[in-house]
Amino acid sequence: MIRKKIAFLTGTRADYGKIKHLITSLDPKFEVSIIATGMHLMESYGYTVKHLRDDGLARIETFKNQDLDSTMQEVLANTILGLSELLKKEKIDLLVIHGDRVESMAGSITAALMNIRVAHIEGGEISGTVDNLMRHSISKLSQHHFVTNNRAAATLRKLGESDSQIYEIGSPDIDIIESGVIPDISEVRSHYDISFEQYGILMFHPITTELESLDSQMIEICKAVTSTNFPWVVIQPNNDTGSNIVRNRLQTLKEPKLFKHIKSMRFEYFIGLMQNSLLLLGNSSAGIMEAPHLGIPSVNIGTRQRNRFSEEDIPTIINSEANFQSILSAIEQAKNIDVQPTKSFGDGNAAKRFNAVLQKEDFWLYPLEKLDADH
Repeated sequence: MIRKKIAFLTGTRADYGKIKHLITSLDPKFEVSIIATGMHLMESYGYTVKHLRDDGLARIETFKNQDLDSTMQEVLANTILGLSELLKKEKIDLLVIHGDRVESMAGSITAALMNIRVAHIEGGEISGTVDNLMRHSISKLSQHHFVTNNRAAATLRKLGESDSQIYEIGSPDIDIIESGVIPDISEVRSHYDISFEQYGILMFHPITTELESLDSQMIEICKAVTSTNFPWVVIQPNNDTGSNIVRNRLQTLKEPKLFKHIKSMRFEYFIGLMQNSLLLLGNSSAGIMEAPHLGIPSVNIGTRQRNRFSEEDIPTIINSEANFQSILSAIEQAKNIDVQPTKSFGDGNAAKRFNAVLQKEDFWLYPLEKLDADH
């Protein structure tokens, strides 16, 4: 087989954490590059492209696609333009994209129009807000699907995707949890200047379909964490529309004995922080995937992760409305729950399975045009 060129597209700290282990697992016969944009190139989000460079995994190409006041549709358009220019210069055989972010949407559109093969990581998930629309649209623009579990695979079949191109590999971030490279909590505390011995983690991202009520939701969340009277590590939100609302309210949490604010964390350090926490509070997918795997209770606020999990399968997740009393009650319940680790999103072998699929010649011969699932 002719040496194939594979590019991985990343726009956030979160999706890089997902794809990093996929990159390290690939056979050296593949020529690999990373295309970094989005939050990675923004100082206000920690300029995390430096983490990619420090890792030294592959050649890194960059382009800026947004400013702090950019709308999601502007980010989409800018990413299509920037990615098109990059892909004109160097022909690739496969673009690997992850999840439901605007950058992934732009990647799938650009690749489809340039006749480039697309592999979508973690499609088929079900959630609330605009993320669901984005994720399913990306799946329809992709030829190959690497999913976390059989629920996601079933969703893609219902969408009409070919069963032969749906690969159940698990979530790649679970590989990192199981790899033994997670820093000790003392190293995490030292690296990020965290003095707390016991703490909760707060991560709340904007819900783009609920902008009118977002500020009032944040007021309730901030009121609730303040009233718990134990420390919180507060991690800043992603860059979706409404992030300024979330960030402004989080800045009201000023008491240094109770709150430590962090712009962004390397994935391995975040896992080290989380596995030693009392609970995870907010609406991040980390509360649905990673926290249960670690045996850490999580309080899932609002609609962003709606329908992404079965409460019967993952009883360590406590759902809460975005109001003071509901959040406080859920926190108390989470603190007292008998937690047992679950493995609903993988067993630590996603990268190995991913690499095995790409080794097959049939993978590269699959037609670029979309066919009916029966063909």
